[in-house]
Amino acid sequence: MANRLGEQAVRSQAFHKFWLKITAIVVGSFGPIFFLGTMAATLEPARLTLDILSWPIDGGTRWDSPDTRFLSALTGGFLMGWGVLIWCLSSWVHDLAPEPVRRSVLTGTLAWFCLDSAGSIASGNASNALFNVIVLLIAVGPLWRPAIDAGRS
Repeated sequence: MANRLGEQAVRSQAFHKFWLKITAIVVGSFGPIFFLGTMAATLEPARLTLDILSWPIDGGTRWDSPDTRFLSALTGGFLMGWGVLIWCLSSWVHDLAPEPVRRSVLTGTLAWFCLDSAGSIASGNASNALFNVIVLLIAVGPLWRPAIDAGRS
């Protein structure tokens, strides 16, 4: 009985709305890190993050090319914008259309996972695909399945 109540709570639209905020933070938190990679004085968090994601940590990740710093600006902007979009969907749209919001965020997250992981493997950084599995599981959480009370959408 308690297990069933726990499942109902986790699969409720209210919990999905809460989890969308978790997803927004997970996605958006990488934005400022990569933004810092645009300037020589503050690039270490971005460089270290990429060094970790391209495991093993060996200090081999370089951030001295202007092209890398420009790509860091683009990446930071896209990730921050995507995180803010998910937060706004949770805040302003979810109550009106909870199931379409859930499916949209899930679809976008799966698209990121597939392309980012394929690119990581193709570029010789398969370890990032493994990190992506962890990020995917955290970002998606209970959003894999529709809310039990989804009949209202």
